[in-house]
Amino acid sequence: MKTTLTHLPQTKQEQLKELTRIILQKVPAEMIILFGSYARGDYVEDYQEKYEYVSDFDILIVTKDRNAAKLGKKPRELEKELAANEAITRTSIIYHSIGFVNDKIERNYYFFVDILKEGVLLFNSGNFRLSEPKFMKPDERQKKATDAFDHWFKSANKFLVGFQLYFQEGKKDPDFYTNAAFELHQATERYYTVILLVFTDYKPKIHDIEELGNQAGKLHSDFATAFPRNTAEEERLFQLLKKAYIDARYERHYKIEKEELEYLSDRVKILKKLTERICKERIAQFIEG
Repeated sequence: MKTTLTHLPQTKQEQLKELTRIILQKVPAEMIILFGSYARGDYVEDYQEKYEYVSDFDILIVTKDRNAAKLGKKPRELEKELAANEAITRTSIIYHSIGFVNDKIERNYYFFVDILKEGVLLFNSGNFRLSEPKFMKPDERQKKATDAFDHWFKSANKFLVGFQLYFQEGKKDPDFYTNAAFELHQATERYYTVILLVFTDYKPKIHDIEELGNQAGKLHSDFATAFPRNTAEEERLFQLLKKAYIDARYERHYKIEKEELEYLSDRVKILKKLTERICKERIAQFIEG
């Protein structure tokens, strides 16, 4: 694992040093690791008139044990502070214990193996060491990705069927539209799960389709086209789907209309097609590459 940031511009190096300082003030980190596009050097800063795409800093915070990895309210406090800090590039953080990380490395979970190979160690307490991965044959990696695809793609499709059933019932009783919204959210979450597991063999334990979509977009830019958010109306509709995970089940005042569901279901069907095509291409590359 690298320990220097010399491949990055000075401004980014300074931001990462400040980011490391803030993290150490907030959480009991044993290691702070930069991974992803900024670690590799292939990050994107694309500013256009109608949209912009700027890569996040991807950070893995390694803690001494599972209890420290849970951290209570500290992650939310840290992320809130970073979100308010306009001087630092937007940051995505995951937290895991050293035992969890080393177990995944030893079992060749390629998300963590790639971090080991490509990551930059920003801070190291010196109390722990990262393990070495066991060799995995290309056909074994392909089978693992295929199994994940088969299971989660089928699961997502089931929720899409559930959406259609509730949507049809909603034409007779609009109260069913909230059920349809939840099913559509679950289909969306599972398509993103397919993508993350096929490409990285890792999915964070979250249900936030905005964050899952951001992570999928880092893996292939086409995934970012599933839910365009260039206008206020597109953003409003996406947030309506995002909120369905909680509000459609527990919030009496959550409402969604037939036309809104029609639009969102069309976007989810686009995500489905993208997921199937791009993930199958990726699975084939495990043998070819």
